[in-house]
Amino acid sequence: MRTEQPSNRLFAITGVAAIGRAWSLQSRMPVLRADADALLFSAKSFAAAMLAYYIALRTGVPKPSWAIVTVYIVSQNSAGASLSRGVYRFVGTIGGAVATVAIIPCFVNDPIVCSVVLASWIGLCLYLSLLDRTARAYAFVLSGYTASLIGFPGVFNPAAIFDTASVRVQEISIGILCAVLVHRFVLPKRMTGQFTARLSATLRDARRLAGDALRGSSGQAIRRDRDRLAGDLLALQGLAAHLPYDPVPVTPSRETLQLIHDRLARLLPLATEVEDRIHALRIGDHRLPDELAALLDGVGHWVAAAHAADRDAVAIRLIDRAKTVRTRIAEEAMTAGDRLAANLAGHLAEMIGLLYECDRLERIIVRRGTRTAIAAARPPAAASHLRSRRATGYVYHRDPWMAARSALGAVAGIVIGCAFWIWSAWPEGGMAVSILGVCCSLFGNVDTPVPNVVKYMIGSVAGVAISLAYSFVILPRVTDFAGLVAVLAPAFLFAGSLQARPPTTYMALGITLTIPILSGLGATYAGDFAGSLNSIIALFAATGFAVVSMGLFQTIPVDAAIGRLLRLNRQDVRRRALGGGSDEALWTSLMIDRTALLLPRLRLSGKSHPDVLDDTLHHLRVGHAASRFYQAIRHLDGNDGANDDGEIGYDGFELLTAIALRFGPGYRAGPSDAVALHRRIEALTARIADSPIADRSLLLDLLIDLRFALGPGGAANRENDR
Repeated sequence: MRTEQPSNRLFAITGVAAIGRAWSLQSRMPVLRADADALLFSAKSFAAAMLAYYIALRTGVPKPSWAIVTVYIVSQNSAGASLSRGVYRFVGTIGGAVATVAIIPCFVNDPIVCSVVLASWIGLCLYLSLLDRTARAYAFVLSGYTASLIGFPGVFNPAAIFDTASVRVQEISIGILCAVLVHRFVLPKRMTGQFTARLSATLRDARRLAGDALRGSSGQAIRRDRDRLAGDLLALQGLAAHLPYDPVPVTPSRETLQLIHDRLARLLPLATEVEDRIHALRIGDHRLPDELAALLDGVGHWVAAAHAADRDAVAIRLIDRAKTVRTRIAEEAMTAGDRLAANLAGHLAEMIGLLYECDRLERIIVRRGTRTAIAAARPPAAASHLRSRRATGYVYHRDPWMAARSALGAVAGIVIGCAFWIWSAWPEGGMAVSILGVCCSLFGNVDTPVPNVVKYMIGSVAGVAISLAYSFVILPRVTDFAGLVAVLAPAFLFAGSLQARPPTTYMALGITLTIPILSGLGATYAGDFAGSLNSIIALFAATGFAVVSMGLFQTIPVDAAIGRLLRLNRQDVRRRALGGGSDEALWTSLMIDRTALLLPRLRLSGKSHPDVLDDTLHHLRVGHAASRFYQAIRHLDGNDGANDDGEIGYDGFELLTAIALRFGPGYRAGPSDAVALHRRIEALTARIADSPIADRSLLLDLLIDLRFALGPGGAANRENDR
């Protein structure tokens, strides 16, 4: 007998259609998609936490709540990042436990010395994490974190330190294993998909920057394009660090990732080089040759046609055409305008080649880096000059002095806390100092850690309130594990969704790290109001003191951080002008990273820094041009005897010395100095143009690069304001 009614069928069809529309809307609206991702992350994290808690109970570890805490510390929004974080957490935990077991027995009779050594270990771990700046830094962070959690409570109980460290490693290992398994096998969110989507967006930003440069755009538009591309490169590197851990058959090779980064990093200053030359040819006394104007139009159309079927073939033709135009104009060059036009054509060939290579490398990554794809995507002869460069990849700026300053500040704060604890004989002092050490480890990786500690403290307030409700109202009525999971779900699901959103991550950690410990989630219920109250006092005393000590000892004023980066830039430019420094690709990547570090600091600064990012690009271009000119002059001076008894080489080194002096410490240049420097370049250009030396064309090109890098007459004087 037929039981299905038409109304039921209509209801089912309508429901399916509504779900389809909701899913379509969610996929189109980033806010809804972010909400869905946050809820999925929260559900998976809670499932992993309950699985870890169940296993910990079954294995009989003393504090199964640590397995829950570990799950929420390890869990990330993608399967690859969760595995990466889990691996480094395990390594850091083992390292911290071993260090603690080695330190505590050696200073069993002197608690203050023992505390100082533990604080020094935490400071060393923080120092190494600040220097590393890759995903590996988390292992150093967790090594200090673990030493703090295990070590300080054991200062007055050294006999039990090995057992404490052993069971803590077991508890944490259970949490790591469950977090990794759930995030990897239950509706996994793959990092490779996020990376390829971000890479496509980055290449669109790169083409937009190139298009603005070809149109001769200036002002805020091209500045915004440059800043966006620098931020894109840092974001891509952050995603790429977790790709080897992603659950996909094949991930992009390290060499492919390095190559595409090198191309995009070089494109950032090159776009400005092209923009400057187009602007100079159009507004000056020079005439833009017809064939060069036609080439610019062709390149502009090619850049705009991102998805044209014959894009690769057009790129090869444009590269050949640009090289031909450059050679013809250079051979017939009679004026400065002709030399400038030839220089522009050469830069156009390089820019087309960079974008062309990026397109091909993107296809390699999309095809998952198979050997067939790599072989098919090798550039032909027209772009072989790009293939010859050694891949460098992303280069991180590392500042040992700033890292040491922050690490010593952490040591000072922890030692002061230990001194108060030992002097006052506070029973909960060991727990308080361990929380202080955790704050210094987890939050000490930024210039101003106090706002993050405050967010964690606010979350802890909510966590304490929830914990008290669980401990003395809800948990006494729970009789089985299923009921426990049901009553814990609302709080943890809410906190987990907050943790998936960057603005509320630290607040969520204050909840998820507080509830398991204060609620006494052990093998049996053991409500202890006095013990809970003492733990709460220790928690807020520790975080409150962390706010004060980290504000005094670990905070670096944002304007001081900006100024230091600019000073380091000038030191490197000076070194490169005198023949030192790293190779071009490494230097370019380092400066891109410094630009990415400046972007968030500028937003936080209370002062106006309108030219800081322009200055960074200025430093990059001058360092690049000066280094290349130095190498050419050194080769000329040593191997060419037809240069007026070495006078060209001598004048070239004098020019570079003057540039190095301009970027030296304490140098105060006036407008006349900038004019004198440009006149020196013009005089050397004229001498080389009239000489018979074999490398004349190359040297003239490099002098044009150097002149444009230094900027117009007064532009170089911006250095005096830094």
